[in-house]
Amino acid sequence: MTQEIHGTVADGFEGVREEFAAFVAGERPDYEGQLCAYVHGRKVVDLWAGTDADALYGVFSSTKGAAALVVALLVQDGTLELDRKVTYYWPEFAAEGKGALTLRELLAHRAGVVGTDSGFTLAELVDDRQLAERLADQRPFWRPGTAFGYHALVAGALSGEVVRRATGRTLQEVYQERIRAPYGLDFFLGLPAPLEPRFRTTEPMAPTPGQQALLDADPTGPHTLASIAFNRHAPEPTDLAALPNMPLVRAKGPASVGGVASARGLAGMYAAAISEVGEQAPLLKPDTVAEFGQFHSAGYDLVARAHKSFGLGFQTTADAWHPFLGAGTIGHSGASGSQGFADPWSGLAYGYTRRRFAFPGGAAPENNRLALAIHRAALAR
Repeated sequence: MTQEIHGTVADGFEGVREEFAAFVAGERPDYEGQLCAYVHGRKVVDLWAGTDADALYGVFSSTKGAAALVVALLVQDGTLELDRKVTYYWPEFAAEGKGALTLRELLAHRAGVVGTDSGFTLAELVDDRQLAERLADQRPFWRPGTAFGYHALVAGALSGEVVRRATGRTLQEVYQERIRAPYGLDFFLGLPAPLEPRFRTTEPMAPTPGQQALLDADPTGPHTLASIAFNRHAPEPTDLAALPNMPLVRAKGPASVGGVASARGLAGMYAAAISEVGEQAPLLKPDTVAEFGQFHSAGYDLVARAHKSFGLGFQTTADAWHPFLGAGTIGHSGASGSQGFADPWSGLAYGYTRRRFAFPGGAAPENNRLALAIHRAALAR
Protein backbone atom coordinates (compact mmCIF):
# COMPACT_ATOMS: atom_id res chain seq x y z
CA MET A 1 0.00 0.00 0.00
CA THR A 2 1.52 3.33 -1.10
CA GLN A 3 1.79 6.04 1.50
CA GLU A 4 -0.45 9.07 1.07
CA ILE A 5 1.31 12.37 0.37
CA HIS A 6 0.43 15.15 2.81
CA GLY A 7 1.21 18.84 2.89
CA THR A 8 1.22 21.78 0.53
CA VAL A 9 3.15 23.31 -2.35
CA ALA A 10 3.06 26.85 -3.69
CA ASP A 11 1.71 27.65 -7.14
CA GLY A 12 4.19 26.50 -9.74
CA PHE A 13 5.57 23.70 -7.55
CA GLU A 14 2.87 21.14 -8.23
CA GLY A 15 5.40 19.06 -10.14
CA VAL A 16 7.38 18.64 -6.94
CA ARG A 17 4.42 16.96 -5.27
CA GLU A 18 4.12 14.66 -8.29
CA GLU A 19 7.82 13.81 -8.15
CA PHE A 20 7.65 13.10 -4.42
CA ALA A 21 4.58 10.92 -4.91
CA ALA A 22 6.27 9.00 -7.72
CA PHE A 23 9.31 8.36 -5.56
CA VAL A 24 7.25 7.25 -2.54
CA ALA A 25 5.20 4.90 -4.73
CA GLY A 26 8.37 2.99 -5.53
CA GLU A 27 9.53 2.75 -1.92
CA ARG A 28 8.78 0.20 0.79
CA PRO A 29 5.24 0.41 2.18
CA ASP A 30 6.60 1.59 5.54
CA TYR A 31 8.44 4.60 4.06
CA GLU A 32 8.53 7.73 6.26
CA GLY A 33 10.00 10.99 5.07
CA GLN A 34 9.63 14.75 4.82
CA LEU A 35 10.52 17.31 2.16
CA CYS A 36 10.62 21.08 2.60
CA ALA A 37 11.99 23.99 0.58
CA TYR A 38 12.13 27.77 0.61
CA VAL A 39 12.85 30.14 -2.25
CA HIS A 40 14.12 33.59 -1.30
CA GLY A 41 12.87 33.09 2.26
CA ARG A 42 9.35 31.94 1.32
CA LYS A 43 8.27 28.37 2.00
CA VAL A 44 7.21 26.76 -1.28
CA VAL A 45 7.26 23.01 -0.49
CA ASP A 46 6.10 21.31 2.71
CA LEU A 47 5.38 17.61 2.12
CA TRP A 48 5.52 14.37 4.09
CA ALA A 49 4.52 10.73 3.84
CA GLY A 50 4.09 7.96 6.37
CA THR A 51 4.51 10.31 9.30
CA ASP A 52 3.55 13.88 10.22
CA ALA A 53 5.12 17.25 9.66
CA ASP A 54 6.17 17.56 13.31
CA ALA A 55 8.14 14.29 13.49
CA LEU A 56 11.82 14.65 14.33
CA TYR A 57 14.60 12.41 13.04
CA GLY A 58 18.27 11.86 13.67
CA VAL A 59 20.03 13.68 10.83
CA PHE A 60 23.56 12.41 11.46
CA SER A 61 26.14 14.51 9.58
CA SER A 62 23.60 17.04 8.41
CA THR A 63 24.40 18.32 11.92
CA LYS A 64 27.75 19.51 10.56
CA GLY A 65 25.90 22.14 8.54
CA ALA A 66 24.59 23.71 11.73
CA ALA A 67 28.08 23.62 13.25
CA ALA A 68 29.56 25.24 10.15
CA LEU A 69 26.93 27.97 10.23
CA VAL A 70 27.93 28.84 13.80
CA VAL A 71 31.57 29.14 12.77
CA ALA A 72 30.63 31.23 9.73
CA LEU A 73 28.72 33.66 11.93
CA LEU A 74 31.68 34.02 14.30
CA VAL A 75 34.07 34.58 11.40
CA GLN A 76 31.69 37.19 10.00
CA ASP A 77 31.61 38.88 13.41
CA GLY A 78 35.41 38.95 13.60
CA THR A 79 35.46 36.69 16.65
CA LEU A 80 37.27 33.99 14.67
CA GLU A 81 39.83 34.40 11.88
CA LEU A 82 40.17 31.67 9.29
CA ASP A 83 43.90 32.04 8.73
CA ARG A 84 44.92 32.09 12.37
CA LYS A 85 46.50 28.94 13.68
CA VAL A 86 44.17 26.73 15.67
CA THR A 87 46.66 27.00 18.55
CA TYR A 88 45.94 30.73 18.84
CA TYR A 89 42.60 29.71 20.31
CA TRP A 90 43.48 26.23 21.58
CA PRO A 91 47.18 25.95 22.56
CA GLU A 92 47.02 22.27 23.53
CA PHE A 93 46.24 21.34 19.93
CA ALA A 94 49.92 21.88 19.03
CA ALA A 95 50.88 18.43 20.37
CA GLU A 96 52.30 15.83 17.97
CA GLY A 97 53.15 18.28 15.18
CA LYS A 98 49.75 19.92 14.67
CA GLY A 99 50.82 23.42 15.64
CA ALA A 100 50.91 24.95 12.15
CA LEU A 101 47.34 24.02 11.19
CA THR A 102 45.01 26.97 10.55
CA LEU A 103 41.33 27.20 11.33
CA ARG A 104 40.67 27.27 7.58
CA GLU A 105 42.47 23.94 7.17
CA LEU A 106 40.72 22.44 10.18
CA LEU A 107 37.30 23.26 8.71
CA ALA A 108 38.33 21.75 5.36
CA HIS A 109 39.00 18.31 6.90
CA ARG A 110 42.77 18.69 6.57
CA ALA A 111 43.79 18.22 10.23
CA GLY A 112 44.57 14.52 10.00
CA VAL A 113 43.03 13.63 13.36
CA VAL A 114 40.02 11.65 12.19
CA GLY A 115 40.06 9.63 15.40
CA THR A 116 42.46 8.18 17.94
CA ASP A 117 44.64 5.09 17.95
CA SER A 118 42.51 3.32 20.56
CA GLY A 119 39.07 4.67 19.65
CA PHE A 120 36.42 6.39 21.75
CA THR A 121 33.95 5.25 24.34
CA LEU A 122 30.29 6.18 23.94
CA ALA A 123 30.67 8.66 26.81
CA GLU A 124 33.41 10.41 24.83
CA LEU A 125 31.55 10.34 21.53
CA VAL A 126 28.57 12.20 22.95
CA ASP A 127 30.69 14.85 24.69
CA ASP A 128 32.47 17.25 22.33
CA ARG A 129 34.77 18.54 25.07
CA GLN A 130 36.01 15.04 25.88
CA LEU A 131 36.52 14.34 22.20
CA ALA A 132 38.53 17.53 21.79
CA GLU A 133 40.73 16.68 24.78
CA ARG A 134 41.54 13.27 23.31
CA LEU A 135 42.17 14.71 19.83
CA ALA A 136 44.52 17.43 21.09
CA ASP A 137 46.97 14.75 22.22
CA GLN A 138 46.57 12.53 19.14
CA ARG A 139 49.27 12.29 16.50
CA PRO A 140 47.80 13.05 13.07
CA PHE A 141 47.30 10.24 10.55
CA TRP A 142 48.77 12.43 7.80
CA ARG A 143 50.83 15.60 7.90
CA PRO A 144 48.30 18.35 8.72
CA GLY A 145 47.37 20.53 5.78
CA THR A 146 48.90 18.28 3.09
CA ALA A 147 45.84 16.10 2.35
CA PHE A 148 42.25 15.74 3.42
CA GLY A 149 39.88 13.09 4.71
CA TYR A 150 36.41 13.17 6.18
CA HIS A 151 36.54 13.76 9.95
CA ALA A 152 33.22 11.96 10.29
CA LEU A 153 32.66 11.75 14.05
CA VAL A 154 34.98 14.53 15.25
CA ALA A 155 34.71 17.56 12.92
CA GLY A 156 32.13 19.25 15.13
CA ALA A 157 34.14 18.65 18.28
CA LEU A 158 37.26 20.15 16.71
CA SER A 159 35.56 23.32 15.50
CA GLY A 160 33.44 23.38 18.65
CA GLU A 161 36.51 23.55 20.86
CA VAL A 162 37.77 26.55 18.88
CA VAL A 163 34.35 28.18 19.37
CA ARG A 164 34.40 27.46 23.10
CA ARG A 165 37.91 28.83 23.58
CA ALA A 166 37.09 32.00 21.63
CA THR A 167 33.66 32.74 23.11
CA GLY A 168 33.43 30.92 26.42
CA ARG A 169 30.26 29.27 25.07
CA THR A 170 29.78 25.84 23.57
CA LEU A 171 28.96 25.60 19.90
CA GLN A 172 25.58 24.19 20.90
CA GLU A 173 24.86 27.23 23.08
CA VAL A 174 25.79 29.67 20.32
CA TYR A 175 23.63 27.74 17.86
CA GLN A 176 20.65 27.81 20.23
CA GLU A 177 20.96 31.53 20.98
CA ARG A 178 21.74 32.89 17.53
CA ILE A 179 20.15 30.45 15.10
CA ARG A 180 17.64 27.95 16.47
CA ALA A 181 15.71 30.07 18.97
CA PRO A 182 15.34 33.28 16.90
CA TYR A 183 13.86 31.34 13.99
CA GLY A 184 11.99 28.71 15.98
CA LEU A 185 13.73 25.95 14.05
CA ASP A 186 12.90 22.28 14.52
CA PHE A 187 16.61 21.46 14.33
CA PHE A 188 18.16 20.73 17.70
CA LEU A 189 21.71 20.20 18.90
CA GLY A 190 20.49 18.75 22.17
CA LEU A 191 16.84 17.70 22.09
CA PRO A 192 14.82 19.08 25.04
CA ALA A 193 13.19 16.31 27.06
CA PRO A 194 9.62 17.60 26.49
CA LEU A 195 10.10 17.08 22.73
CA GLU A 196 11.16 13.43 23.02
CA PRO A 197 7.68 12.13 22.04
CA ARG A 198 8.16 13.70 18.59
CA PHE A 199 11.34 11.73 17.89
CA ARG A 200 11.12 8.79 15.49
CA THR A 201 13.78 6.14 15.92
CA THR A 202 16.09 5.52 12.98
CA GLU A 203 15.37 2.19 11.31
CA PRO A 204 18.22 0.07 9.92
CA MET A 205 19.10 -0.15 6.27
CA ALA A 206 17.11 -2.77 4.38
CA PRO A 207 19.31 -3.50 1.35
CA THR A 208 18.21 -5.66 -1.52
CA PRO A 209 20.31 -8.82 -2.12
CA GLY A 210 22.19 -6.95 -4.83
CA GLN A 211 22.86 -3.99 -2.57
CA GLN A 212 24.01 -6.29 0.24
CA ALA A 213 26.45 -7.94 -2.15
CA LEU A 214 27.93 -4.52 -2.93
CA LEU A 215 28.30 -3.77 0.78
CA ASP A 216 29.94 -7.13 1.42
CA ALA A 217 32.35 -6.62 -1.48
CA ASP A 218 33.89 -3.53 0.12
CA PRO A 219 35.19 -4.63 3.53
CA THR A 220 37.52 -2.43 5.58
CA GLY A 221 40.05 -3.66 8.08
CA PRO A 222 39.83 -2.59 11.72
CA HIS A 223 42.73 -0.14 11.52
CA THR A 224 42.11 1.52 8.17
CA LEU A 225 41.49 5.26 8.14
CA ALA A 226 37.82 4.59 7.42
CA SER A 227 37.47 2.33 10.46
CA ILE A 228 39.29 4.81 12.67
CA ALA A 229 37.18 7.72 11.41
CA PHE A 230 33.95 5.86 12.18
CA ASN A 231 35.25 4.36 15.46
CA ARG A 232 34.84 0.80 14.25
CA HIS A 233 38.23 -0.17 15.73
CA ALA A 234 37.27 0.74 19.32
CA PRO A 235 36.81 -1.99 21.97
CA GLU A 236 33.10 -1.26 21.64
CA PRO A 237 32.76 -0.41 17.92
CA THR A 238 30.31 2.33 17.05
CA ASP A 239 27.08 1.33 15.34
CA LEU A 240 26.56 4.53 13.36
CA ALA A 241 22.93 3.83 12.49
CA ALA A 242 22.04 3.38 16.16
CA LEU A 243 23.52 6.65 17.43
CA PRO A 244 20.41 8.89 17.29
CA ASN A 245 18.35 6.16 18.94
CA MET A 246 20.40 6.61 22.12
CA PRO A 247 18.78 9.15 24.47
CA LEU A 248 22.19 10.41 25.58
CA VAL A 249 23.17 11.27 22.00
CA ARG A 250 19.93 13.19 21.47
CA ALA A 251 20.28 15.04 24.77
CA LYS A 252 23.92 16.07 24.27
CA GLY A 253 23.70 16.87 20.54
CA PRO A 254 27.34 16.29 19.55
CA ALA A 255 28.09 18.71 16.73
CA SER A 256 29.28 16.11 14.22
CA VAL A 257 26.37 13.66 14.20
CA GLY A 258 23.95 14.33 17.07
CA GLY A 259 21.39 16.70 15.54
CA VAL A 260 17.66 15.98 15.57
CA ALA A 261 15.50 17.74 13.01
CA SER A 262 12.54 17.80 10.68
CA ALA A 263 12.80 18.72 7.02
CA ARG A 264 11.24 22.04 7.98
CA GLY A 265 14.08 22.58 10.44
CA LEU A 266 16.79 21.80 7.90
CA ALA A 267 15.28 23.94 5.15
CA GLY A 268 14.44 26.75 7.57
CA MET A 269 18.02 26.96 8.82
CA TYR A 270 19.43 27.23 5.32
CA ALA A 271 16.76 29.75 4.33
CA ALA A 272 17.76 31.90 7.30
CA ALA A 273 21.42 31.60 6.29
CA ILE A 274 21.01 33.20 2.86
CA SER A 275 17.62 34.93 2.74
CA GLU A 276 15.42 37.37 4.55
CA VAL A 277 12.89 35.28 6.47
CA GLY A 278 9.93 37.20 7.77
CA GLU A 279 11.40 40.49 8.85
CA GLN A 280 14.80 39.06 9.80
CA ALA A 281 17.84 39.75 7.66
CA PRO A 282 19.94 36.84 6.34
CA LEU A 283 22.33 35.41 8.91
CA LEU A 284 25.22 35.45 6.45
CA LYS A 285 26.42 38.16 4.12
CA PRO A 286 27.02 37.12 0.49
CA ASP A 287 30.79 37.34 0.93
CA THR A 288 30.65 34.98 3.90
CA VAL A 289 28.54 32.46 1.98
CA ALA A 290 30.99 32.67 -0.92
CA GLU A 291 34.00 32.11 1.36
CA PHE A 292 32.51 29.11 3.14
CA GLY A 293 31.12 27.60 -0.06
CA GLN A 294 34.35 27.90 -2.02
CA PHE A 295 36.27 24.68 -2.74
CA HIS A 296 38.95 24.21 -0.09
CA SER A 297 39.54 20.48 -0.37
CA ALA A 298 38.86 18.61 -3.60
CA GLY A 299 40.27 15.36 -4.88
CA TYR A 300 41.02 12.03 -3.24
CA ASP A 301 39.54 11.79 0.25
CA LEU A 302 41.83 9.55 2.31
CA VAL A 303 38.97 8.32 4.51
CA ALA A 304 36.26 7.84 1.89
CA ARG A 305 38.79 6.46 -0.63
CA ALA A 306 36.98 8.35 -3.36
CA HIS A 307 36.76 11.79 -4.94
CA LYS A 308 35.13 14.25 -2.55
CA SER A 309 35.06 18.00 -2.05
CA PHE A 310 34.54 20.31 0.91
CA GLY A 311 34.20 24.00 1.56
CA LEU A 312 34.65 25.26 5.10
CA GLY A 313 32.64 22.95 7.34
CA PHE A 314 30.08 22.48 4.58
CA GLN A 315 30.11 20.00 1.74
CA THR A 316 30.32 21.67 -1.67
CA THR A 317 26.90 20.27 -2.45
CA ALA A 318 26.73 21.43 -6.07
CA ASP A 319 29.74 19.30 -6.95
CA ALA A 320 29.24 16.39 -4.62
CA TRP A 321 25.55 15.68 -5.13
CA HIS A 322 23.61 18.09 -7.29
CA PRO A 323 25.54 19.50 -10.28
CA PHE A 324 22.58 21.64 -11.34
CA LEU A 325 22.97 23.89 -8.29
CA GLY A 326 24.87 27.16 -8.31
CA ALA A 327 28.55 27.41 -7.52
CA GLY A 328 29.10 28.11 -3.85
CA THR A 329 26.08 26.15 -2.62
CA ILE A 330 26.55 25.30 1.07
CA GLY A 331 25.06 22.25 2.71
CA HIS A 332 25.60 18.86 4.27
CA SER A 333 24.10 15.41 4.05
CA GLY A 334 23.62 12.82 6.76
CA ALA A 335 24.32 9.09 6.81
CA SER A 336 20.67 8.06 7.03
CA GLY A 337 19.84 9.95 3.83
CA SER A 338 19.02 13.43 5.13
CA GLN A 339 20.10 16.50 3.16
CA GLY A 340 20.08 20.25 3.64
CA PHE A 341 21.55 23.02 1.52
CA ALA A 342 21.29 26.63 0.42
CA ASP A 343 21.93 27.76 -3.16
CA PRO A 344 22.66 31.51 -3.08
CA TRP A 345 22.14 31.87 -6.86
CA SER A 346 18.59 30.57 -7.00
CA GLY A 347 17.69 31.47 -3.41
CA LEU A 348 16.71 27.82 -2.83
CA ALA A 349 16.95 26.31 0.65
CA TYR A 350 16.24 22.60 0.85
CA GLY A 351 15.61 20.04 3.60
CA TYR A 352 14.90 16.31 3.45
CA THR A 353 14.62 13.71 6.21
CA ARG A 354 13.76 10.03 6.19
CA ARG A 355 13.37 7.41 8.88
CA ARG A 356 14.98 4.31 7.39
CA PHE A 357 18.72 4.39 6.79
CA ALA A 358 19.22 4.71 3.05
CA PHE A 359 21.52 2.66 0.84
CA PRO A 360 24.46 3.20 0.56
CA GLY A 361 24.60 5.85 3.30
CA GLY A 362 25.02 9.58 2.89
CA ALA A 363 22.54 11.69 0.96
CA ALA A 364 19.78 9.33 -0.16
CA PRO A 365 19.61 8.94 -3.96
CA GLU A 366 16.11 10.43 -4.10
CA ASN A 367 17.51 13.81 -3.06
CA ASN A 368 18.82 14.35 -6.56
CA ARG A 369 15.43 13.97 -8.28
CA LEU A 370 13.57 15.89 -5.58
CA ALA A 371 16.03 18.77 -5.45
CA LEU A 372 16.13 18.96 -9.25
CA ALA A 373 12.33 19.21 -9.42
CA ILE A 374 12.32 22.03 -6.88
CA HIS A 375 15.21 23.83 -8.56
CA ARG A 376 13.47 23.71 -11.96
CA ALA A 377 10.28 25.08 -10.47
CA ALA A 378 12.19 27.85 -8.71
CA LEU A 379 13.94 28.95 -11.90
CA ALA A 380 10.68 28.85 -13.87
CA ARG A 381 9.01 31.40 -11.60
